[in-house]
Amino acid sequence: MRRLFNFFAGMIMGGLVGATIAILLAPVSGEEVRAQLQERTIRLRDDVMAVAEARRAELERELTALRAPYRKE
Repeated sequence: MRRLFNFFAGMIMGGLVGATIAILLAPVSGEEVRAQLQERTIRLRDDVMAVAEARRAELERELTALRAPYRKE
């Protein structure tokens, strides 16, 4: 268990160090980076919500089809 914790701690630390270096060496200003990150985050959120909604609709159709034989008419 301790080895797993150390592994994940190392991954998090490596990610933080890598992100810090990337920000420091970025060819654009911090304001531009934040704006780009915000735009990408919004786009990603919208994409995830669209995919989730499509999957939900698909599952609802499947559920309706599975329930159909048991419905009383």
